[in-house]
Amino acid sequence: MIVKKLKEFLDEHGIEYISITHSKAFTAQKVAASTHIPGKELAKTVIIKVDGKMAMAVLPASYRVDFDLLKGALGAKKVELAQEKEFKDIFPNCEIGAMPPFGNLWDMGVFVAESLSENEEISFTAGSHTELVRMKFNDYKRLTNPVIIKYSFH
Repeated sequence: MIVKKLKEFLDEHGIEYISITHSKAFTAQKVAASTHIPGKELAKTVIIKVDGKMAMAVLPASYRVDFDLLKGALGAKKVELAQEKEFKDIFPNCEIGAMPPFGNLWDMGVFVAESLSENEEISFTAGSHTELVRMKFNDYKRLTNPVIIKYSFH
């Protein structure tokens, strides 16, 4: 089931979306393969720390974060991958690794890779390893107000 906080948020804003149930998968690439969604349209959420503050890096499943590029683009002193133990309590109703890319719901900054913004629609995990949400990228952008920058590579 879509994490309640996300579902209520989308419904409150009248967002059209579909929920897709799939077999359990723990990596974005496996989710993309099992749902037949191109990796460039499946958004994965990577929890990072920017100068010690938690944030979300949201990028296509088939891409990787270039931490040096992200650090430079943000003008940060340090950007690093957050450890699971550092963020697991922030998302109490989500399975670890299945956090939806709505940092604004958890008071986190959201940094979207420019490559993801080229899609008309995106899909993303909805709090579990068996469910995705698919929606228009422009609706996602309007709801999260992310910083869109180039920081990923294929």
